[in-house]
This record gives sequence, structure tokens and C-alpha cells, in this order.
Amino acid sequence: MQRRTFVKAGACALVALAGPPRFLVRAAAGAERQGKVLVAVFQRGAVDGLSMVIPHGDPGYTGVRPSIGLKTPKRGESDRALDLDGFFAVHPALAPLLPLWQSRALAVVHACGSPDTTRSHFDAQDYMEAGTPGVKSTPDGWLARAVQARPKKPSPFRAVALGPQLPRVLQGEAGAISLTTLDRFDVRAADDAGATRRGFESLYAEGVRDLLHGTGRETFEAVKMLRSAGAARVPPANGAEYPRSPFGESLRQIAQLVRAGVGLEVAFADMQGWDTHVGQGAEQGQLATKLREFGAALAAFARDLGDRMADVVLLTMSEFGRTVAENGSRGTDHGHATAMLVLGGGVRGGKVYGRWPGLSRQQLFEGRDLAVTTDFRTLFAEVAGTHLGVTAAPLFPGFTPPAPLGLFA
Repeated sequence: MQRRTFVKAGACALVALAGPPRFLVRAAAGAERQGKVLVAVFQRGAVDGLSMVIPHGDPGYTGVRPSIGLKTPKRGESDRALDLDGFFAVHPALAPLLPLWQSRALAVVHACGSPDTTRSHFDAQDYMEAGTPGVKSTPDGWLARAVQARPKKPSPFRAVALGPQLPRVLQGEAGAISLTTLDRFDVRAADDAGATRRGFESLYAEGVRDLLHGTGRETFEAVKMLRSAGAARVPPANGAEYPRSPFGESLRQIAQLVRAGVGLEVAFADMQGWDTHVGQGAEQGQLATKLREFGAALAAFARDLGDRMADVVLLTMSEFGRTVAENGSRGTDHGHATAMLVLGGGVRGGKVYGRWPGLSRQQLFEGRDLAVTTDFRTLFAEVAGTHLGVTAAPLFPGFTPPAPLGLFA
């Protein structure tokens, strides 16, 4: 057994059993700054950015979606699109995000996506997570490279994904781990899938007593301390209420790790189910239900962290958008550009970034989709560079970002 695998697996028991240990909570409460954290959220399945953030001021939006088009904003009416700036509006299901927009903590980057033209979910997600559009041979993910490019720290929690397996974006030499839940010990390390379901005690029993020094001994003592304290959890702060859903739970547990001060630098979560080919709906329906959960979870995360959000940035992404016109099944098919959100510390929010390409037929990509005017790497590089201090060169090989969007103060 490799030493680092043992240390990772044991250290994860700090949070896997019952929530952050009390001594970590006290340490977090006493520290003003614990370092920057980037939280990446993947909307898997290709979210319809034209319904998430609606260009109601574009005449091309009218008429192309007779069943799923949203009603344009109207003062005092909350059952229709909610205006942002006179041109763009958000879906009414995202109403919990409006206070963040109004306080300038939330920004939108529209017409954002990949320069690669694939409409394959698998390929597009792979390209976005690897950070190399059109190249399938990239061995690691861009978030893993971001962690590697930062100064080394001893914490096993530098890069954490909430989910059943390590996502493509965190695969690499960064030593990232995935946790299915913090309620029980179930950790997956990138380099030792065979040890994922063996508890800390069994690892200890397998002839690794000689490794219990330094970080290993500290980890073991922390595990014993946690177990003696029982199964107490750290509840959400500031009255935050997360949706009772896998995605809501993921963000709640990421907030726990942030507040616990365990050395988290990058966290990842995803939300499935955005592939709305049939019965997408408008103000109500399939997409509205997903957006309601999504918006409530993001709002709860920001509320939970409170002032700690000054050091946290949450970035959303999706592999591509949907067609501008609805299809014959009252849904939308695989498109091109979509909308992405940036929330948190230092963000110059209250603004929609990116050049709007227009929705008239001659302005559409291949005559059917919203055109990409902001390469996703431009957005990701600006977030990683400004917030984490990592330059674009190691993150996105062969890509030179154009002028920054200006997302940060």
C-alpha cells in the first residue's frame, strides 16, 4: 500500500463519519482567512441557457418557442421571467438568486461554450473537463492541473469531488479524492480504487503501523477524537436551507468542508438531468423543476457561508446549450452556446458578460443554435487566474486567452 493512499483514506475519516470535528470548527471560527476556494458545478446534460437566462430584449426570441417560451418580465408579476437589466431576465424558478444579483455577488456569462462543434454529451463533457476542446488524449483535467500549479499544502482535502467517482476534471497528479457522502466513510482516491471501501481501522490493521507518524498519526488521533464526540453534525449557518436532493446535499457538504478549515482549495459537484428533449415546459414543468432546485441550492450555499464567501467563488458550466427553436416534442435538442454563472468573492456581479451574438437566423450557429462568443477556456482561465492565482498556460495547453472579461474587481 502506498503511504499517500493510506494517509488520504485515513484523513478523509475526519469528515466522512459525522461532519467536521469540533476542533476544526473552532479553528475555522477563529480564522479570518483560510485561503481561496473554487467550487465548480457541472450541469450535466446541456442546460438550456436561453430559458435559464432569457434574452427577452432580442426580437429573435419571440415566436421560435411557442410552447416553451417564457413570458417577458412585467413589474409585480413573479410568474414570468424576472428582469435583470432590461435585455436579459432569469427564469422565475431562479428567484432565490435575484438578491445575489442585486448585491452584485452574481454574474452571468452568456453565449459561452466550446469552440468544438460536437453535439455528443460524452465528447463535449470530456473536452470541457480536460480543458482541451477536440483533443481526447489529454491525460488529466484542468482543475487537477490548477491544484498542481498552486503551492503544495499537506492537506488531503485540497481537491474534493462530491460524487460516486472521481470526475474527469479532477483526474491527474493532484491527489484529488471523491466522497459520496460525509455521513459515512466512503472515499475514493484517484490512484487506489481497490481501497475505496475499506474503513480506516482495516487499513490500520493491514500492516501499516509503521506509517503512523507525522500526518498519519495526526490523522488517526483526529479520527479517534471525532468518534469519541459522537455523530454530531455542523448544521448550515445563517438559516440556510438546502434542497433535499443529491445536488443540494453536495453543496451543503462542500460548505461544511469550507467552514471546517480542512485545507480545501477546489471542490466539484454536478447536477444531472438537463437534457430536455421532450416536454421541457416554460414557467412550470420539467426544466422549471430542475432550475428551482439549482437556484435554491446555490442561494443556500451563499447564505450558509456568509462572510466566508469573500474567499469562495462558485462557477457553473454545462457541455453545450440547446437549440433556439423548440422541437416537435415541445423540448429542445443539442445546441451550442449556453449561459454560465459566477458567484462569490471579488466578482463584479450584477452584469451579463460576453458579446451577445443575436438570435436572427443569419446570426445563429449552423442556422439553429446560439453562437459561442466566449470560449469556456477564457472564462475558466480568468476565474482560476484571478481567484486561485494560476496562469492559463498549464491549465489550457496551446490556448492563449483574449482580453479578460473583467469579471473581478
